[in-house]
Amino acid sequence: MPRVTLADVAESVGVSATTVSNVVNGTGWVSDGVRARILAAIDELGYRPNLAARQLRNGRSGLIALVVPDLREPYFAEFASRFVARAQRRSFTVLIAQTNGDRAAERDMMSGVGLPALDGIVLSPLQLTTDDLAGRSAAPPLILIGEQAEALVGPGVQHVGIDNVSAAASATAHLIAQGRRRIAAVGVQESGPSATSRLRFDGYRQALEAAGLPVDPALWATVEHFNRAEGSRALQRLIDDGVAFDALFCFSDSLALGALYTLGSHGIAVPDRVAVMGFDGIEEGRFHIPAFSTVNPGVEEAADTILDLLGSRTSPPAAHHSVPYEIIAR
Repeated sequence: MPRVTLADVAESVGVSATTVSNVVNGTGWVSDGVRARILAAIDELGYRPNLAARQLRNGRSGLIALVVPDLREPYFAEFASRFVARAQRRSFTVLIAQTNGDRAAERDMMSGVGLPALDGIVLSPLQLTTDDLAGRSAAPPLILIGEQAEALVGPGVQHVGIDNVSAAASATAHLIAQGRRRIAAVGVQESGPSATSRLRFDGYRQALEAAGLPVDPALWATVEHFNRAEGSRALQRLIDDGVAFDALFCFSDSLALGALYTLGSHGIAVPDRVAVMGFDGIEEGRFHIPAFSTVNPGVEEAADTILDLLGSRTSPPAAHHSVPYEIIAR
């Protein structure tokens, strides 16, 4: 069967090959109606861009690498899914890899080692250092995501994400506005990659101080990792220590889900006795009983910002690009 060409798609829709090319390559202006017709024709005819020809023609491959620490964690899995959906609208193909937070793997990935020609690398690092980035050889544009990467912005390196301190302060203030006065912080980390914990704790502390509430170390529930098991264990320690609390600010939704398990096993009613706030806005949280509030970290907005940066023909200066967040009250 002969290969379907760009011209075939153009003839089917009744537009020029240039218009189809604009849709496929994410360039130029095409009305929403015409774009929808072209995309439908591409699906119906089975058109697949010739990546090698594209790269020879315009210097772009249409490939992006998305590299995250652990796809088993719901936040990263959902970020990957939403990012791919956003990228496909712009005719990008996304290669996904995970590093398990290993520094050597992160260094290889940031330089595109073992990967085909890429238009960009989007990386959520846990162990990278500024020295690693300074020694980065000529490679595709690099955009970092995640709190651990925020301090690594430098020449040739962009960062996209929310203001975690502000988001955490807003989440804690939401609990305070409900009349909660003994709010435990679930997710304090004392070792390892702890930027996420530190930033979210700073916001928690700021909200308590703004409300004139004490910042009580007895309410700090420590964890090693942001997962369900750690959230459950952290809550169990608070209960075993006899700490009185009427709300939880969990630094991730996975921690919140683990904490809710322990609350339920002790017959502690949510939200009557204890209100729970998570962070990440994962899909599972929408359907959990009892319900808990969370912070939506603007994944779609982050994806669009990243793709805008990668689609630019110019190299923007090193910067942190902030995206909006939202408190989801349940």
